[in-house]
Amino acid sequence: MTRNMTSINDDELICDFTGGAVGHRFKFGGGRGQALPKAIGMKGGAMPTVVDATAGLGRDSFLMASLGATVTLIERSGEMHKLLAEGMARASAAGGEVADVIARMTLLQGDAKDLLSSLNAEVILVDPMHPPRKNSALVKKEMRLIRDIVGVDEDSIELMRVALACASKRVVLKWPQRADAMDGIRPPSHQIPGKSTRYDVWMIG
Repeated sequence: MTRNMTSINDDELICDFTGGAVGHRFKFGGGRGQALPKAIGMKGGAMPTVVDATAGLGRDSFLMASLGATVTLIERSGEMHKLLAEGMARASAAGGEVADVIARMTLLQGDAKDLLSSLNAEVILVDPMHPPRKNSALVKKEMRLIRDIVGVDEDSIELMRVALACASKRVVLKWPQRADAMDGIRPPSHQIPGKSTRYDVWMIG
């Protein structure tokens, strides 16, 4: 699961939209040609209304908003919500283009399964926190710190079912590249591969 974070003193996380990898991607990224914008349907001048149902520290939401999408972020962890809110406030206070991006982002705290039905989302992005794979390389320290906060999303199948019932245009699942399909969910309409993850896309209607 890709998150935007910077570690401090080995055991603290902050959310930073103005520097680091996120700032670099904002200035020099691949625009709508990247896998995520393709997955959510940002073709031509399309500006979908997106709900990021598992916001974390907001990297994917910031990317989508930086390309013009209106994004509602949902985070149910109180601690993670606080870090994200602080990062968004700092970016907004910084002004300029970054603040313009933050203005297209709305942050909610709560369980997406309870909130999605009231949000009228065209596109819903689901990016569950996965358990570490036993045969994988050591997980990056930042990801381990995040997992310590939010745990594993054991209700991800239920969340996907709610998302498929609530989205008006498409649902996008961000999933490990080599992982099996999610149990109990119908096959996606198509897939868009990334470097270490893939985007499974369900077209609605």
